[in-house]
Amino acid sequence: MAITVVGSVALDTIETPFGAQDDVLGGAASYFSMAASLYTGVNLVAVVGGDFPDRYRAYFAERHINQDGMRTVEGETFRWGGRYHLDMNTRDTLFTKLGVFADFDPVLPEQFRRSPITFLANIQPQLQLNVLKQTQSRLRALDTMNLWIDTARETLEQVIRGVDLVLIAEEEARDFVKTPNLRAAARAILALGPRTLVVKQGSYGALLFGADGSFFAAPAYPLEDVRDPTGAGDAFAGGFLGYLASRIEAAGDLTPADYRRALIHGNIMGSFACEEFGLECVHTLTPERIAARYDEFVRFTHFEGSWHE
Repeated sequence: MAITVVGSVALDTIETPFGAQDDVLGGAASYFSMAASLYTGVNLVAVVGGDFPDRYRAYFAERHINQDGMRTVEGETFRWGGRYHLDMNTRDTLFTKLGVFADFDPVLPEQFRRSPITFLANIQPQLQLNVLKQTQSRLRALDTMNLWIDTARETLEQVIRGVDLVLIAEEEARDFVKTPNLRAAARAILALGPRTLVVKQGSYGALLFGADGSFFAAPAYPLEDVRDPTGAGDAFAGGFLGYLASRIEAAGDLTPADYRRALIHGNIMGSFACEEFGLECVHTLTPERIAARYDEFVRFTHFEGSWHE
């Protein structure tokens, strides 16, 4: 069993108050794939240039990520540069060089189309729509960003109507619905057709909304050392959907409890992604470290007793 992910593989230049790194492995599909591969198989659909380093291909190979859908074409790999402020919640984009990603037209290999889960990472909504037409997955999920809300809203709404699960940052959910009320925004997004909505809140955690009116909140893991938050949301998605894929493989069907636990796994993977530059922490991560952090989550979120005790 494997998740199919469609998105960007990039080389990032990152500056934070704790240092700087050039040409580290980045891109939404990279963060998602490396995180999800700790739970299940991953089929990667992306495009890179001839300059893409072999050592990063080896990262994917070490995790048994299927690269049959990652095309290498003549030209330069997508590059992005960013500088983070001291609070690590705000950043300035230094440059964006799309390279071969500018002409990305994802075509899924036949075996990828039958994956139980397909994740449409943050790419142009028209490309997400094209991918949807190629898939036969039982669970289809997407991520998006403010750029597409502002420039391709109608197409994005079409994509949302065609998926089962939406992952979106809090400010983007408010922006999409044009309301300051988050619960109202969640209801409006779910009314378009998805069964589940995950609202990412960065350093504050994540929220889970169901079309049946259910709601669950999970805090972020309290990190002492945040070195680079790039890709944390994509690693979150990898942990969340990777865990769900493992449950489908084990039990066949998903329960509400599975989705709640998946939210914790998403927060765990997002926290690990912040501890080193690029994907270095996720690259060396083990299931044992994930389990230990999960146990910590259980301890610091559990309480008993009625309100008057």
